Amino acid sequence: MAIINLNTEFSRFVLTGGFAAGVNFLSRIGLSEFLSYRYAVFYAYLIGMVTAFILSKIFVFQKSGQSATNEFIKFSIVNVIAVIQVWLISVGLAEYGFPSINFTFYPEEVAHFIGISVPVITSYYGHKYFTFMPKK
Repeated sequence: MAIINLNTEFSRFVLTGGFAAGVNFLSRIGLSEFLSYRYAVFYAYLIGMVTAFILSKIFVFQKSGQSATNEFIKFSIVNVIAVIQVWLISVGLAEYGFPSINFTFYPEEVAHFIGISVPVITSYYGHKYFTFMPKK
């Protein structure tokens, strides 16, 4: 049985990102009570992003020597790319892909889960080499 090695930065990133993705996912369900699916996906992503920033700063990456404000700006830039991926995949599957194949088993939830799973690798490298890169 494989055990996750918490000594690796990537493992900690995946775990904290998974937690933040859970916050994102559950937030979207709650927000959908008040907003359309399209807007709920977007705002839930922002909630998950703030969660991911805090957890990444505390548990994943070494201190960069940059201000938290500078790191958050860079974190946001990396996440603009990710939110575009998440939104296009989530909305594309829920509103176009799944209806075209008559997929009806919680289509919004499945689409959103797939959408938030996609940017794991690109986000990790973006944050490692841009957001939290040690100041020289």
